[in-house]
Amino acid sequence: MTYSDILMLLPVTLADGLVLGLVYATIALGYSMVYGVLGLINFAHSEIFMVGAIVSVEVMTYAFVGSDLHPIIQIAVAMVCAATVSGTLAVAAERIAYRPLRIRKAPFLAPLITAIGISLFLQDAVRFIESLFGQFIRPFPSIPFFDQQIPLTANDTISYKSVTILVIAGTMLLTLNYLVQHTKLGKAIRAVALDRKAASLMGVNVDRIIMITFLIGGILAGVAGVLYALQFGRVDPFTGFIPGLKAFTAAVLGGIGSIPGAMLGGVILGILEVLIGTYAPIFTNNVIGTEYKDIFAFGILIIILIFKPTGLLGRSTTEKV
Repeated sequence: MTYSDILMLLPVTLADGLVLGLVYATIALGYSMVYGVLGLINFAHSEIFMVGAIVSVEVMTYAFVGSDLHPIIQIAVAMVCAATVSGTLAVAAERIAYRPLRIRKAPFLAPLITAIGISLFLQDAVRFIESLFGQFIRPFPSIPFFDQQIPLTANDTISYKSVTILVIAGTMLLTLNYLVQHTKLGKAIRAVALDRKAASLMGVNVDRIIMITFLIGGILAGVAGVLYALQFGRVDPFTGFIPGLKAFTAAVLGGIGSIPGAMLGGVILGILEVLIGTYAPIFTNNVIGTEYKDIFAFGILIIILIFKPTGLLGRSTTEKV
């Protein structure tokens, strides 16, 4: 392969990396918001994302296969359903599992272990429900509309599917940033993140704000689940593990607790993953295959954190959101 051929691959590779990165960023925001407010790593977030993906596949399969509705409307309905279920699960986890521990001032490890327990519970619950119908692996219905191509350069194209994911994910991220930075609710979230006791003395209902933070994170996870299912075409009860781990990595890379940091970390990780997956086999004559892309991505993360432990946009101050 010549140098010009390698350059010709670059535009579509960057576009694919941006699509993947925005999906990671949408998941990462849930980790970052909860950590910013509570200082808690909510490892159940990856399974809440997985549930959203499963719900979207079920809705698309049983409600819209053969339907005359425009595919964008179908995806919008699936997003609403997935966001509702995932948001409800996130609020239930906060209310049933995390809040009692917070009220009792449980040791730091207790919420962390609880989060892992919720994660395993959701994973096995979905696996049990899906096994009842003999459909452990759920394919996303094929929709020809999303396979149509839009010219990107003289030799490259981008699919309607990728454009749809870019628009939806980008809109969600910008909307959340506006919500947190420029609304009364956002000010309350930032106040609770800065100092819960002081925020309470100023009339902020801390428990309500924490619940809303979990709700927003769950909604984002549900939307990300739809986008992931649309992009990769299949989901199962274990779908949440690897994307959830990478989204957490993206949050740490950008500076966990920082909303812009989660966005930046997700985009960087997605682009790195696709660049390495595309070019590593070319430059090494297939000695290093696509499957090694995760090693390089996490290796770069380790290097960055050695020199800047707070992440790219993280700060050592107490303001985290």
